[in-house]
Amino acid sequence: MKLIIGVSGASGTNYTLNLLQGLRKQKIETHVIVSEWAEKVFEKENDKKISEITKLATKSYFNKEMDALIASSSFLADGMIIIPASVKTCSEIATAHTGTLITRCADIMLRYKKPLVVCLRETPLSGPCLEQLAVIAKYGGTVFPLAPGFYGKPSKISDLEDFISGKVMDLIGLDNNVYTRWKQ
Repeated sequence: MKLIIGVSGASGTNYTLNLLQGLRKQKIETHVIVSEWAEKVFEKENDKKISEITKLATKSYFNKEMDALIASSSFLADGMIIIPASVKTCSEIATAHTGTLITRCADIMLRYKKPLVVCLRETPLSGPCLEQLAVIAKYGGTVFPLAPGFYGKPSKISDLEDFISGKVMDLIGLDNNVYTRWKQ
C-alpha cells in the first residue's frame, strides 16, 4: 500500500508523528508532504526538528514541490491522509485550488475516488468552514475531527494519539490494534 500524508500548519503535529510510526511498523510506503507552517508548528509543539517526521517517511516533499512524482495522477497512491489539516487547506481542497502539493494530491484523490481523510484540528468551526467541510464530504472525502474518544480510559497523551492513529488506519482500510475498541 502507498499512502500520501499531508502535514499542514495546524496544531496537532504529534498526531502525524504517531500515525507515521504506526504506518512504518506495518511497512506501509509513505510519501509525506510538509508545509512551511507545519515545520514551524511541529518545532514549536515538540521542541524537535521536522526531520523527526520526514525520517519516518519512505519519501518526503515540501509543499511547493509541484514537480514531485506524486503531483501526477499517474502516481498510483492508494489514499491520502492530511493530519493535521488546517481550515485553509480544507478550503483549498473544497474549491479545487491546487496551488500546493498537498491540495494537488488531495484533488487527485477526489478525482480518482480514492480515500481522502482530512483530519481537521481547528475549533470552534465557523459557518463557512462547515460548508467547505461538507463539500469535501460530498465529493468523497472523509472529514475526521481530531477529537479522541475516552472510553478506552486513556492514562497518557500517547493513548489519545494512538486512538486517533487507529481510527485513521481503520478509515484507510488497515488492520490495527493501536487503540482500545468499544466493549460492552
